Amino acid sequence: MSQETRFRPGDRVWVKDEERPGHIRTPHYIRGKTGQIEAVHGVFRNPESLAYGGDGTPKRPLYLVGFPQSEVWGRRYRGPRHDRIYVDIFEHWLEPATETRG
Repeated sequence: MSQETRFRPGDRVWVKDEERPGHIRTPHYIRGKTGQIEAVHGVFRNPESLAYGGDGTPKRPLYLVGFPQSEVWGRRYRGPRHDRIYVDIFEHWLEPATETRG
């Protein structure tokens, strides 16, 4: 991989809860939630820049992050406790999870 990644599989991460203008690849329903890195996909051009004619640099690591369904949907989720939802998220949206954030 051409760029160092900040996270590894098994790391707990928090998705930034930010409003940003324009083409954003991080869904609203996942922002502010805590999950776990499941896989590192690699380093890719940033689609948030590419959407507006930019060159997509600097390239960003992309991760597969798994979230417990109950973390995402709260009490509205009535399925099995072990159910997870998986979302691909670029590194600039992620922070290490802390006790105060989950």
